[in-house]
Amino acid sequence: MENVYKVINDTLVNLINEIWELEEKAIITEEFKDISNNDMHVIEAIGMGEGGNMSSIAKKLNITVGSLTIAMNSLVNKKYVERKRSDEDRRVVYVKLTPKGKQAYRHHEDYHERMTQAILEKLDETELPVLMKMLDALTEFFKGYSKGSNL
Repeated sequence: MENVYKVINDTLVNLINEIWELEEKAIITEEFKDISNNDMHVIEAIGMGEGGNMSSIAKKLNITVGSLTIAMNSLVNKKYVERKRSDEDRRVVYVKLTPKGKQAYRHHEDYHERMTQAILEKLDETELPVLMKMLDALTEFFKGYSKGSNL
């Protein structure tokens, strides 16, 4: 059992590191060389619709509004995002993607679709429930860890 633990642990650690590195190489292309992987995740959190307010986007990313503001300033300056204050409450700031931001969003989304499809092509229908159970366990761990219950 100790060997199984070591294999699972090593695989998870390596996989997380590889995903982060490979994602950055795949999505930060010549066209999007002026933004970082973190910027791309901010773009993903804003989404393709009408956008949202800074507080809701910061919550999605599990960061402070102050941290998001720093990233947002950069994305606004690079023309990926536009900002607008609420007419009703000037303290509320709404952001949404520009056409350039939507193009970056679709590029990032395409990478995720290719990654997911590559996994699904390797599995048959009987293996999918096991994968889903494993992913649920990882999600539960990470959510609990981020809330401090696994510290």
